Amino acid sequence: MNKEITQPILSEQEYSDALARIEFLMDLELTPELDEEFNELVDQIEVYEDRHFPIEKPDPIEAIKFRMDQSGLTRKDLEPIIGSRSKVSEVLSGKRELTLKMIRALNKHLKIPAEILIRNEGDLPEVPADFEFDRFPIMEIVKRGWIKKIPDIKDKYEEIIQGLISQAGGWVAIPKPFLRQGRGLRMNENTDKYALLLWCIYVLGKARNIILTTTYKKGTITPHFLRELAKLSCFENGPLLAREKLANHGIALVVEKNLPKTYLDGAAFWTVDNTPVVGMTIRYDRIDNFWFCLLHELGHIGRHMPDGNGEVFIDDLDLRNLTKGQASKYEHEADQWAKEALIPSSLWNKHPVKNQPSEKNVLSLAEKASIHPSIVAGRIRHEKKNYKLLTQFMDRVNPEIFD
Repeated sequence: MNKEITQPILSEQEYSDALARIEFLMDLELTPELDEEFNELVDQIEVYEDRHFPIEKPDPIEAIKFRMDQSGLTRKDLEPIIGSRSKVSEVLSGKRELTLKMIRALNKHLKIPAEILIRNEGDLPEVPADFEFDRFPIMEIVKRGWIKKIPDIKDKYEEIIQGLISQAGGWVAIPKPFLRQGRGLRMNENTDKYALLLWCIYVLGKARNIILTTTYKKGTITPHFLRELAKLSCFENGPLLAREKLANHGIALVVEKNLPKTYLDGAAFWTVDNTPVVGMTIRYDRIDNFWFCLLHELGHIGRHMPDGNGEVFIDDLDLRNLTKGQASKYEHEADQWAKEALIPSSLWNKHPVKNQPSEKNVLSLAEKASIHPSIVAGRIRHEKKNYKLLTQFMDRVNPEIFD
């Protein structure tokens, strides 16, 4: 060959010349120089062949049949791995696509490489070792319209969850506490963690689709900011005005009903796009509860997680007085920011409503604080632990206004 052997093979003629040269060298007693040429030619030929003559991956169904034959397995032996007798028959006949659940089972039990079983390019998605996709309440979110019902949906739980996680920003979007990292979650001991995680994933996905008018600036959420936000409660459409104000400061507010067994009022977290998010369920649809929960979650973002870092605060406000340890400190601080924003202590401490919770006094303090009377009444009811008081002020928030 009359060309530098370090140059790549670019044409079919050069490929033929390289093969001929290899054949010639194999008949010689190679000197160090010829040996170097031989090895470089082999490398260049492999590069050319990989580019121009790629080896197709084995057909996954043929791979399964080969392993069955190799191990003496019958179709019945595949039923615990793939599913029912009909599913096994449809898979082996090519009438049914392999699902991720089937692929993982075939890889685990028959030791068939996952890359062979995946028809499309790409690797089998990695998941935490103890992740159980079958435990997500998929049928509940189908009922709610979060996702469309598809054929054989129970075989495709992983595909559905992987899709929702992708919309949320990928696995890096999963809040750390759900992956056994970071701070704990303040939640009822009977909480279904898979349902709670699903709600969080869905809310994060929705938050990424909200059009915000600006990018959030660190330090935006301050006690003064919360106080100004609380004053919007005076208006009939106050909750919508609050959402608009937050969007104008780069903060996403997502309202989505809680899933069964989650006992959830609100959550604070960040998207992978560095957008702070308040998620609310309006589990208790009173006006006072809405505003306290909103400001409480914003307090977490402003005071406890100004940079995100994969943290999350999950709040069941029924547990406000039961949380212990460091979590109690964080919740108490968020409570204080919310309470001060709604009714400044300079007004609360000197107003007669605390000792004389009359309708006149409620209206008086609400006017002085520039807030909705329901908030004053709710504060009194909570502090006196008397929920029969001032029921005439317990106005409601319709969650459907956020749709």
